[in-house]
Amino acid sequence: MADLFTDIEYLKGVGKARGEKYRKLGITTPYELIYHIPRSYLDFRVHVPVCQAKLGEYNVLKLTIFRKMPPQRIRGGMVICKAAATDGTDDILIVIYNNVYGFNALKENETYYMYGKVSGNFLRKEISAPVFISANEKVLIQPVYPLTQGLSVNMVRTNMRQALSIMKEKPFETLQPGIMQKYGLCPLDWALENIHFPESDAASERARERLAFDELLKLQIGMALMKTRTRRETACRMDSSVDYGKFTGTLPFEMTDDQKKAVREIAADLCRDVPMNRLLQGDVGSGKTAVAAAACYIAAKSGFQSALMAPTEILASQHFRTLSEFLEPSGVRVCLLTGSLTAKKKAEIRGKIAAGEIDVVVGTHAIIQKDVEYRSLGLVITDEQHRFGVAQRAALAEKGSSPHKLVMSATPIPRTLALMIYGDLDISAITQLPKGRQPVKTYAVTGKLRSRAFGFVRKALDEGRQAYVVCPMIEESESELFAVKTYAENAAKGDLKGYTSALLHGKMSAAEKDRTMKRFREGEIQVLICTTVVEVGVDVPNAAVMVIENAERFGLSQLHQLRGRVGRGQYESSCILITDNTSDECVKRMKIMSSTTDGFKISEEDLKMRGPGDFFGNAQHGLPPLKIADIACNMELMAKAQTCAREMLEADPELTSPGNSALKMDVLRFFDKDIVG
Repeated sequence: MADLFTDIEYLKGVGKARGEKYRKLGITTPYELIYHIPRSYLDFRVHVPVCQAKLGEYNVLKLTIFRKMPPQRIRGGMVICKAAATDGTDDILIVIYNNVYGFNALKENETYYMYGKVSGNFLRKEISAPVFISANEKVLIQPVYPLTQGLSVNMVRTNMRQALSIMKEKPFETLQPGIMQKYGLCPLDWALENIHFPESDAASERARERLAFDELLKLQIGMALMKTRTRRETACRMDSSVDYGKFTGTLPFEMTDDQKKAVREIAADLCRDVPMNRLLQGDVGSGKTAVAAAACYIAAKSGFQSALMAPTEILASQHFRTLSEFLEPSGVRVCLLTGSLTAKKKAEIRGKIAAGEIDVVVGTHAIIQKDVEYRSLGLVITDEQHRFGVAQRAALAEKGSSPHKLVMSATPIPRTLALMIYGDLDISAITQLPKGRQPVKTYAVTGKLRSRAFGFVRKALDEGRQAYVVCPMIEESESELFAVKTYAENAAKGDLKGYTSALLHGKMSAAEKDRTMKRFREGEIQVLICTTVVEVGVDVPNAAVMVIENAERFGLSQLHQLRGRVGRGQYESSCILITDNTSDECVKRMKIMSSTTDGFKISEEDLKMRGPGDFFGNAQHGLPPLKIADIACNMELMAKAQTCAREMLEADPELTSPGNSALKMDVLRFFDKDIVG
């Protein structure tokens, strides 16, 4: 097997130049090459005569080359290669651009299957840049791979066959026979052969199932081993005699049953010898911050500091206000540390943190800078963890001595997906809304009803309420910024004339955002025209209406997050989704949003419609990417992999038995780090 782990450039037919191109795809060894999974297949089993080829479309033809013409160089350095071919009845011209290597592979008087776009007319046809295989090829279902410039499909296929031949000489297996039999899985070497060059459609599906199972199993085992690693002794064991009931009794509301349960689970974790590693998951407005405050209270009364890191200054400021309101009556000291503070103010706060004069530090990534030292950091809380890089989260934890970790997320994640993404964490979920909260009524309308929608907004404003208008800026380029500014100016002259409005967007400085939000909270601004910068953490109880323009540009979960900014007070609240997209998918999404306010149901639908790859946008949850398994479609397979991982680790907790050694090495390679050490 050692030959599979030599440098890719030493694989027969590769060489240094092509090796560099493979490295651009993240392929450095023949082993990594055989796990470069096809993105699709070309089926050469069904071909048509030249006379029946559809013009302007891709066709499979069976052609014999009868004349190759010399390559022609034209302006711009382009090389055009042409060859005349026949299917025995009609002739066709083959045209290949800038690929002399591929053209040279074609031989006169040889017959090939060719797949390409056919153009021309009734009298003269040509096929451009075809993908081809010899007519003698036994495998007629051929792989199509993700490529980079300078690598052709035929090159990768040739190199893949060479890598697979090395594997066949010394076949390897990561699963024991009993496991393969129990879960109905094919052998690994057969799966790798048939994922690239399948004998049939059924063979490729069977191969894909085995490789997807392997991927999910490795993920589950790796997460379990990470959990074991984090269960080592902590120096931050809390005092079990702390009566957190005194704290919850001072809150201006009664906690829901879900909140009380979450506090009990966290309190029990904090008093153990091993560090807590828990995900606190709750829908928008479910009261996660109150639960986090209870955890900070227990830490403070046990002599430890807590740190809460939020992804934006707006959210950090929100948490600071809420935690101060909840904790300071109990004598717990809270501070805010963000990048926009003056150097003098930062230095003053850092001094208090180092001296232990602060119990709870709230802030952005500013709280993990090298010059921030904690006297006794025992609890680390990360809000909206997927918005932080792995290194940022690790840097915060390293400020203490194996501190307890609490991750908060207002992005409702289906439990199955949560177990995948946060598999090394225990999970507490808050599904109940606080008493007195009213569900937000949601309406989806087309642009034709925009004036009526804003009439509804004006009615709410006249009753003393406030409103949000959200514009879809996916990336805040200068042109989009101009567009949202123009929208705000037009609205101030038209639909919102006579009402005070202001603009909030990501290009504003933190100080500008804070000033705008402060004015909105205090009622000076009636309508906040904003981008998704308000998606998380903005809490204005008087805001009772939200209008979301071009709602089709948002995912379901993001729409739900945005909608969660209204309905946070005692007033009946509404969300109006405006879209002119009438596609079946968009109509379905708008119906889902209008029919339920259950974030967990919405997230399940979002997962089904968008798939896990885009579920978090640019997620940085630190897990290895899944190349084969599709969580949304492989729920049943994932359940099997979870069961298998649990059974294997119960029998062999560190995978030290000889029968599991190959799997353990595969898990370590998959995570690209020593997850056990």
